[in-house]
Amino acid sequence: MAAYTAADVKALRERSGAGMMDCKKALDETNGDIEAAVDALRAKGLAAAAKKSSRTAAEGLVGVAVEGTRGVAVEVNSETDFVAKNDQFQDFVRKTTQVALGVDGDDVEQLKAAAYPDGGTVGEKLTNNVATIGENQQVRRIKTVSVSEGVIVPYMHNAVAPSLGKIGVLVALESSAPADVLEALGKQLAMHIAAAFPLALNVDGLDQELIARERAIAEEKAAESGKPAEVQAKMVDGAIAKFAKENALLSQVFVMDNKTPIQQVVDQAGKEAGAKIVLKDYVRFQLGEGIEKEVSDFAAEVAAAVAG
Repeated sequence: MAAYTAADVKALRERSGAGMMDCKKALDETNGDIEAAVDALRAKGLAAAAKKSSRTAAEGLVGVAVEGTRGVAVEVNSETDFVAKNDQFQDFVRKTTQVALGVDGDDVEQLKAAAYPDGGTVGEKLTNNVATIGENQQVRRIKTVSVSEGVIVPYMHNAVAPSLGKIGVLVALESSAPADVLEALGKQLAMHIAAAFPLALNVDGLDQELIARERAIAEEKAAESGKPAEVQAKMVDGAIAKFAKENALLSQVFVMDNKTPIQQVVDQAGKEAGAKIVLKDYVRFQLGEGIEKEVSDFAAEVAAAVAG
């Protein structure tokens, strides 16, 4: 009996872009471990080295809000996009995001315990929404950024209403430069972040477990080359350096000119403004990141492949 389900095959297809039978074979080889299957497909050149699925895996909305030198992003999930378009749901996400500005830290339970503007708590209002709308909903995550001096610039990609949408970005710029200069720079950086999907602010901030996985994949590819050990070692080091550079925000190439590293973009803006500008932090919330949808209409096709 297969150690995985039709939904697992579908999830692997969406994450890897590989064919159904290749996904089935990879799951067979890894005893149903999806993460290991992704790595196996990539090592064989059957999957793109994508940092995310091209399709989001949950519905709902991301909200962003800024007050002074503090900003917050909140993701609230629903089961269907239909509910995400509901005025009651949108009002809840908007007000909950505003409440989050006053919460100390990024703890969801603390946010749910906070007072809701219409009375009660955020959690109680959420429970009421589930009962009245008739669909499960959850406050999934929250992240705040702040600066001692400067601006927090919000940006919403694919907005469905003011400050609500599918991809929410916050850019924290610390500087004494004029606010209008920082706002303009922050907007450009936010659009870059929405498009380029950085995994950390700088190379040192990259998840070491992720780096270890990339190294294992690079080592497997290098071994298949049949080249001498010292050459393989250089191939692996080069692959890891390239991965780190492409996934850390400050070393990414600016999407608007496709040549200048983000750090240089920020430094140049500071020189022109006559004041140092520091890109202190950022937030990028994409709706449904890391959440897998239920198996959909082609479930029968996938199930047949698993059974076969």
